[in-house]
Amino acid sequence: GAEVVFSVDCTKLKDYFLPEKREFDCIYFNFPHCGRKAGVVKNRELLAHFFHSSAEVLAEEGEVHVALCNGQGGTPADQPRREWHNSWQIVAVAAGAGFILSNVHPFNAETIHGYKCTGYRSQDKSFCVQGALNHIFTRSTAPPCSKPRSCETQLESQKVSFQVPQVLVDKINRGFLEPNSNHPVWTVKEKLTAGLSQAFPLQNIDSCLSLLQQGHLDGACHPNVFWITLSPGESPSAEEMSHRLANTVLSSPVDFCQDTDKNVQEGCHIPKQFYLRPSLLPHAQVIIQEGAFPPGTLHVLSGPVFRQCRVTPHSMPVFHEMLIVCAVHRGTESSWIQMLVNNIKTTIYSLHQTTSGTKASLNLQEATSFETTELDDFAAFESQLSKIQYLICMETDAPGSRVGVIRTSQELISRELVVIFASLNLDLLAMLLCGISDWRMLWTSDTRFLQQFPRGELRLFKSFSLYPPSYVHDVSFWVPDGEQFDEVAFHTIARRVSGEMVISIQLRDSFQQSGTGRRSLCYRLTFQSCDRALSCREAAEMQLHFREQIHQHLGVTLR
Repeated sequence: GAEVVFSVDCTKLKDYFLPEKREFDCIYFNFPHCGRKAGVVKNRELLAHFFHSSAEVLAEEGEVHVALCNGQGGTPADQPRREWHNSWQIVAVAAGAGFILSNVHPFNAETIHGYKCTGYRSQDKSFCVQGALNHIFTRSTAPPCSKPRSCETQLESQKVSFQVPQVLVDKINRGFLEPNSNHPVWTVKEKLTAGLSQAFPLQNIDSCLSLLQQGHLDGACHPNVFWITLSPGESPSAEEMSHRLANTVLSSPVDFCQDTDKNVQEGCHIPKQFYLRPSLLPHAQVIIQEGAFPPGTLHVLSGPVFRQCRVTPHSMPVFHEMLIVCAVHRGTESSWIQMLVNNIKTTIYSLHQTTSGTKASLNLQEATSFETTELDDFAAFESQLSKIQYLICMETDAPGSRVGVIRTSQELISRELVVIFASLNLDLLAMLLCGISDWRMLWTSDTRFLQQFPRGELRLFKSFSLYPPSYVHDVSFWVPDGEQFDEVAFHTIARRVSGEMVISIQLRDSFQQSGTGRRSLCYRLTFQSCDRALSCREAAEMQLHFREQIHQHLGVTLR
């Protein structure tokens, strides 16, 4: 019942099938080869043309199966693995046509009825298929939208709109914590809330918390925030801004913003710009000032927060914070902190056992036992917001295990009460519990991610993009004379121009020219996508764009 077509050129598949017959669910190419002693370069070219041809006749959710002899593919699945330059580089070649490697398994000729491994040196002889692998490719999603976009948010009684920073256009208003969500971040938040509510009186703050804040920032935090200018005609008056600032300031020791009167006395100016909230602490301050804050009741706030940061595997420009706030009687704060952590620990232990079958736990570490240089980006930024007493750490071998901080503040309500603030990074918790190695996967638009998480359940994540190719580019430049180089801005530009496809930025060399004193820096950038196809050409174009942007925005002189 099958139709067999002979003499088909695999690089021009659409020429052999009518348009209505071009939606194939599967395309198999077993052991492609140019013939005779063709080298790796010619066979890469053959594969490249084949993948482009397959893209024209494959169904949207179809698969392309390519079987290769042991070592040819150049992926870690090959044992032994060839050097990259001596392989067919199949994942990079496929990426050029918009495909990602979604599965790979041994090629077993015995299970295919009537199949014979023939064609050795274009003869009717069999060839060795021991260790051969079948590579299964699927279509990649399209690149995320990079067009500028505006966003609306509530600012007290007024709705305002603002231009979203380019690096965040695909991450604003994603609705991960909405009631109908099945995102693992939502599940972690709901499980933690359920556990806390069984032990303590609890109030969820469900009111709309503004994405914007304003106020005089402490110098340590200043480079790490995303500054925002409201759309024309929507900026509040100076009186309104002064009033709002006075009502959102956090007093010492939670000194995220400094006191307004003090700023005026010292000649500081109220900023005309707003910034995306880097923390939920100011919202907690407003709740405390409103007075409806009975001792012993937990108030839980949650939502996305935004921070400019360097490119590292667990540094996130946006993540979902869960802030637990509680007022307790002075002298009882230590026992309350331990009760809170024990409750969270029980929930995490249960979730981790469900997902991986192994034990995991949380512990408290005194922040004073760490130097600032020993803290990861999450903990380091929190310590800049205000003094932290404890780090909440997950006992696991995975990096990024510091998932929260605890701080206390005295005399915010009265001299008899101490306020406890426990801040948790829900994204890091979801990653550690579900075995997600790359934070960017949490934000993917590929439906294959959320399909793995039924509503209310956490499971171990299975990547649908295996062994993604990476591309390395260097950039060298002279730093402007007499200026401090802004490395955070440098990393943020890399995030923006690549659409979060730069996974590593390393300083390779620093050189000071004798006589002139000019300073030159050399950085190495590694481009790689965790969820979609990234070709060598795309990475090279991103690098060129990056060079233009750092020259334009940082004033460096390219070498």
